[in-house]
Amino acid sequence: MISQYLTSKNQTKHITKTKTHADTFESQLIVDSNQTFQTMLGFGGAFTEAAGYTFSKLSPQNQERILKAYFDPKEGLGYTLGRVSIHSCDFSLGNYTYVEDNDDSLESFDIARDYDYVLPFLNRAEKVAGRKIELLASPWSPPPWMKTNNEMNHGGKLRPEYYQTWANYFVKFIDHYKKAGKQIFAVTVQNEPAAKQIWDSCLYTKEEERDFVKDYLGPTLKKAYPNINIIIWDHNRDIIVERADAVLSDKKARDFVWGTGVHWYVSEAFENLGKVHELHPDKHILFTEGCIEGGVHLGQWHTGERYARNMIGDFNNYCEGYIDWNLVLNETGGPNHVGNYCDAPIIGDTETDQIHFNSSYYYIGHFSKFIEVGAKRIAHTLDDDTLKTVSFINPDNRIISVVLNETEDEKRVRLTIDGEHKTIVLAPRSISTFVKE
Repeated sequence: MISQYLTSKNQTKHITKTKTHADTFESQLIVDSNQTFQTMLGFGGAFTEAAGYTFSKLSPQNQERILKAYFDPKEGLGYTLGRVSIHSCDFSLGNYTYVEDNDDSLESFDIARDYDYVLPFLNRAEKVAGRKIELLASPWSPPPWMKTNNEMNHGGKLRPEYYQTWANYFVKFIDHYKKAGKQIFAVTVQNEPAAKQIWDSCLYTKEEERDFVKDYLGPTLKKAYPNINIIIWDHNRDIIVERADAVLSDKKARDFVWGTGVHWYVSEAFENLGKVHELHPDKHILFTEGCIEGGVHLGQWHTGERYARNMIGDFNNYCEGYIDWNLVLNETGGPNHVGNYCDAPIIGDTETDQIHFNSSYYYIGHFSKFIEVGAKRIAHTLDDDTLKTVSFINPDNRIISVVLNETEDEKRVRLTIDGEHKTIVLAPRSISTFVKE
């Protein structure tokens, strides 16, 4: 039996089980579970200080709605992954670090600030999820005194004399999060290492990232936490091939690297992920950040479509999981300490105590509610290039096919999953998930 779940601009904004059927079809989608590819790690979002702060300003009832919407494994999106910043990022209330200035011994290291908003949000999320959230930790900038420009913002570089101190800082962070009961599964070397931003940022050339990993971060982390993974790049698809290959082609560096992180800004060259996989098939690829820029976009449909288009494109090119950016933001798309306001799948209006679910929330759900941890991507063929699709087989052998229709036309497609046929109707501007039991 094949069941259809629909979200449509004109029919249903939620994820709704439907029984649409047609007698004729214009194209064919054939899904074959005999050919498998990468294994899924899961889905999640970022526990930024901004998200935690916004969450704290909402009523207890709305806080529970948000927690259930994201983390309930049955009624919500079933998130199992998360991302945290190693001290401040742009979606913090201001620049901050965990140590006193010029303390290269790191004896003053203290994550007390994270106990204000980040860790309480995480604790409650884990309670609703009924499990530990697997966390990716990323730095946006070393402390100012470790950098060439003596500030956290506007790029600058890590001074070579502080390479080891900065590697030690990662370990200190993991130590303290472990004491807080949190589970770090990986760290990225640097958030967006090719971007000089007006907020917390730090520049690395591909050679600098390679050398920092192989001579400092890799050996230091392997000694202290050999089971915690290192992810390189953590930036856009446009130059991901050359950046990843520069590190992974070095024998010493590659031995420390689990995989490559990717963001969706600037480029939708999904095939570049496939090229990274072809060059280094033993290494992993993880989506580590994406959001809709330019403030809040309540009621917009293109935002959800962008999520689905990117997820399908990346999954078809060996991406193994998806970590969205801020879990929740306020009515302005913040707070953000430099005014870099963005959208989030859930907006919490702290002035009126209302929460808004954007189309992106439901579009993500068409993947995360159905594709389980441990699912494997499987092969498909589709003869309509106006549609986009990806398929998986879950550990319980249920087959999941997600189909995105961004056109203004209704589409009728003959869906064949392992020999079972169903003629399906894809509403205009819609996303459908098909489940074969």
